[in-house]
Amino acid sequence: MDAPLASSDMTSGLPGGEQRLTSAALMAVDYIPPPAPIAHFVTTLYHFRCDELVIRDIQPAAIGNLCLFPHGTGEMLFAQGHRDPNHTVGLMTPLSRATPIVVEGPFHAFGAALTPVGWAALTGLHAGQCRDRLLPASSVLGPEIDALGERLIAAYRQGTMSGRDCAIAVGDFIERNIKPINPRHLELVAATGRWLSASFNPEVSELAGVAGYSDRQVQRLVERYFGLPPRALARKYRALRAAALLSAPQLSMEDEAAISEAFFDQPHMIREIAHFVGRTPARLGDQSTPYLAEMIDGRNLRELDV
Repeated sequence: MDAPLASSDMTSGLPGGEQRLTSAALMAVDYIPPPAPIAHFVTTLYHFRCDELVIRDIQPAAIGNLCLFPHGTGEMLFAQGHRDPNHTVGLMTPLSRATPIVVEGPFHAFGAALTPVGWAALTGLHAGQCRDRLLPASSVLGPEIDALGERLIAAYRQGTMSGRDCAIAVGDFIERNIKPINPRHLELVAATGRWLSASFNPEVSELAGVAGYSDRQVQRLVERYFGLPPRALARKYRALRAAALLSAPQLSMEDEAAISEAFFDQPHMIREIAHFVGRTPARLGDQSTPYLAEMIDGRNLRELDV
């Protein structure tokens, strides 16, 4: 059984214990399919906007993200105790758990959500060693991203480029800057994706010998690309997949049974989903939480073929 978690709802991490999140009616998120050349590296391009004076939400445990903020100043409030500002041209590293966001609006953003391979090919960083941060993108990607970001943000603010156009331009930057990945590593990443999607509770032993690597090498490489070692990674995706099913308008009897069997008991399920998704299951269908609903949508688990 997994270790107990300290909190049942990540909204307790908001300043002053604030429980109310920004309403769905006040937010909009457009997803733009990545062009074919970067489809292996980018889960989705996106354009987000909310014109409220204060925006409160929770980012579920996520993959890496290249994110530009033409409007809005705020912070991500990490469970480890540190806070990172939303740098105008930012790079969100892979997240190990749900993370509250508080922004002085209006808040607009555009960018790209990266697959595990995309994260490695673009940044060259070890996902596990740098997880749970929101960094200035130039500190990793160099001055070109700042120069591009300044041009895109100015054009967006002036109305000469749409959010969609700006997101596509971010995708073009990614295409120009991806680096080759060791083919054996690619084989291991693909096998890990299949392993995660095959079961709610995959056995770590099933990864033994993948791509010819020893058990210890598999552990290290999975953490390098996905941000967590295999056992913790399986917990994360179990919670994300269960949340995606529970947030759907209707839950089939088969899916309900699969979720029930995946967790030790109901309190365990509640703790796990709260830890990785940021809500208790009772709040997953809450219409005041649109960003959550989008982030746990099946399209954002595309690298796992689920």
